Amino acid sequence: MSRTGPYIPESASLHGGIQSHPTRPIHILGVPLDLGASRRGVDMGPSALRVAGLEARLEALGHQVTDAGDVHVPIAETRHLGETNARYLAEITETCTSLAAMVERALEDGATPLVLGGDHSVAAGTVAGVSAFYRRRQQKIGLIWIDAHSDINTPATSPSGNVHGMPVAALLGLGPDALANIANFSPKIDPENTVLVGVRDIDQTEKENIRRAGISEVYTMRDIDERGMRAVMEEALRAAGRGTAGYHVSLDMDWVDPEDAPGVGTPVRGGATYREAHLAMEILADHGRLLSFELVEVNPVLDERNRTADLAVELISSAFGKKIL
Repeated sequence: MSRTGPYIPESASLHGGIQSHPTRPIHILGVPLDLGASRRGVDMGPSALRVAGLEARLEALGHQVTDAGDVHVPIAETRHLGETNARYLAEITETCTSLAAMVERALEDGATPLVLGGDHSVAAGTVAGVSAFYRRRQQKIGLIWIDAHSDINTPATSPSGNVHGMPVAALLGLGPDALANIANFSPKIDPENTVLVGVRDIDQTEKENIRRAGISEVYTMRDIDERGMRAVMEEALRAAGRGTAGYHVSLDMDWVDPEDAPGVGTPVRGGATYREAHLAMEILADHGRLLSFELVEVNPVLDERNRTADLAVELISSAFGKKIL
């Protein structure tokens, strides 16, 4: 059934003494974009997640799932890379602008957008769409960025010129301007509601940009090691939810240790374990304030028998309510 406003979770019910999760309409949006990364192959990520049974697993949890297909993405070989400090910026902005409109439409239909990347530059479009929807309702949103990297470089600070390292900067209004101004407003999120979780590979220039942007909620893997995933996630969700309609969650699979998630373009040792990753998603589901979700950077070319995509689908399932008991 189509709705005319944002999804509001129904009350959880009890079956046999066990609390069940609320169900919701979900719109899957694929974004086969690899223009923002150096290593090719993440454009096949959405297909790998579908092959791993994403829709069926969400439907088994009781959700009403609609696969809205893929956003059109220009082919790299047919375009010029543009400025070397922000490669394919025009094409990425074009894709993210289309994605933002699709995300807004999903929310207007009362559904939760579930975006499948593609490289992490897609987040500039996803968050633009969610933020624009709630902005029209005089509300703001939070952002939970779960990633090995902070992705807060700009064209002036990026050592590579790869735009998948710039979306957080764009969302906070630091640039690049084309991405920052999607939907004709900037910033998309406030720094006090922006939370980085599990980072462990940050450029020196990014450290400076984090301070410049005013982000105070940064949880490194050391924080998770010392304090545990539960404490970190509880604090992260409180910060992102403070004074907001809820939050968008952006999960890069390189956050998980490469022992469990080998099929990513920029693996970094020392990431979240299999159970830590599931616990984070389970806590997210328990809080019930998820507005939208995206999962990015699955690269089947680098994967082993679709292991990373299989794990990604498991984590999405946990985020949408799958429980052990």
